[in-house]
Amino acid sequence: MSYERVSDANVITEKYMDSILFEERLIDSAVADTSIEFLGELFDSPIMTPAFSHLGQFGGREKTGLEEYSIAAKELNILNFCGMMENDGFKKLADTGAKTVRIVKPYADNAKVRDQMQYAESVGAFGIGMDIDHIFGENGLDVVVGELMAQQTSDMLRSYVEMTNLPFVVKGVLSVADAVKCADIGAKAIIVSHHHGRLPYAVPPMMILPEIKEALKGKDVKIIVDCGIASGADVFKALALGADACAVGRSMMPALEMDGVEGVKNFITKVNNELRYIMSFTGSSDTKSIDPSVLHFTEKRF
Repeated sequence: MSYERVSDANVITEKYMDSILFEERLIDSAVADTSIEFLGELFDSPIMTPAFSHLGQFGGREKTGLEEYSIAAKELNILNFCGMMENDGFKKLADTGAKTVRIVKPYADNAKVRDQMQYAESVGAFGIGMDIDHIFGENGLDVVVGELMAQQTSDMLRSYVEMTNLPFVVKGVLSVADAVKCADIGAKAIIVSHHHGRLPYAVPPMMILPEIKEALKGKDVKIIVDCGIASGADVFKALALGADACAVGRSMMPALEMDGVEGVKNFITKVNNELRYIMSFTGSSDTKSIDPSVLHFTEKRF
């Protein structure tokens, strides 16, 4: 018997996510509360924005897409993330008033890494972090918009944690080994992600998530999941499997491009309403009471 081989991690991830089903638990259920406490702050939803980079102006509007979704995050009271940019660009995001985590690329120029992290703290970032999965390219170390990247050691990451008073977030964790190292160096949160499939055949974040959750038991590390999160059902599955929060990414882009701030607000509100609906149907009164035993798997492996 022949079958079609699929190496695209995004396709593999989507297939795995769709294999997870819910059972209903309606007796004694109530309308769910989606608010969360995260790194010392109360947010209205476990849905977070992505660490996007290089978004220009859409539709001739005055503000960049990065500024627009930051404003939306502020108005929705959710945690905001951003990615690769220069300091003046981050200042514009900080000025929106959104609680924002700046995820810095692993530049070979270590002085630039430190400068961007220190600058973010100086202008009021909620947290800082690093994108560890944008290190390698097909020919060795990656080059992103003309900037050479470099591999990161535990000692290097620990030095970034120790130079700031802000929560440090490591993005691009996809193994128990890296999750434990992040805890050991003092990171306060990790983003479990394969960065839209940079590695062929990468394990789906939700498949590895329970193992990471178990390995971090008793450690003060929050877990965020991204890759393919597009609905309240996706968010619920991640929370049930051990995540504290989820980031929407490419699923948000059409709404952002079309309608800017209001488009993002409408999209995330819709996803959050879907989450509340599923939580209510499964007897989950709040995010802490989600019981993983409501999940059923039609496929364990491919």
